[in-house]
Amino acid sequence: MQDELIYEILSAVSEIPKGRVATYGQIARLIGREKNARLVGKVLSMAQFYGRYPCHRVVNHAGRLAPGWPEQALLLKAEGVALKDGAHVDLKRYQWDC
Repeated sequence: MQDELIYEILSAVSEIPKGRVATYGQIARLIGREKNARLVGKVLSMAQFYGRYPCHRVVNHAGRLAPGWPEQALLLKAEGVALKDGAHVDLKRYQWDC
């Protein structure tokens, strides 16, 4: 995977405001690769090697948090994002309108 693409994805993620979330597909569309939501997820899983980015603000198309990452819920709650059932964000209320 090219570093340029990785930083393009991470740059889009860094634009998500506190208290808002975006979906993997939304980030893919922002960088002009609308069919590459899984690629966005792959890059975000390795983001720690590229610096500090607010990856906790990215959820799936249904608002579900990343499995196996309990800290994501804590980070979102600290920013004022309430969870519907402990595992989902209300996208109608918290999705970033970019």
